[in-house]
Amino acid sequence: MAAKQVSFAADNREKLLRGVNHMANAVKITLGPKGRNVLIDKSFGAPLVTKDGVTVAKEVELQDKLENMGAQMVKEVAS
Repeated sequence: MAAKQVSFAADNREKLLRGVNHMANAVKITLGPKGRNVLIDKSFGAPLVTKDGVTVAKEVELQDKLENMGAQMVKEVAS
């Protein structure tokens, strides 16, 4: 079993927060009657244009591991 990484560093907490903010910013523009469209580029097929926040949230994947953990945490809490 792989060892777990436990960190209490401020810069790691900031990375988690950046991931949370990335997710929130991507989803919040789709909310409400004046919600805007989001263009999602996939590695296969045509790009997807949607106003659905759930679809946008499912497609968010960030390069940085800690930022991605923050974004995934928001998805987990919201479901």
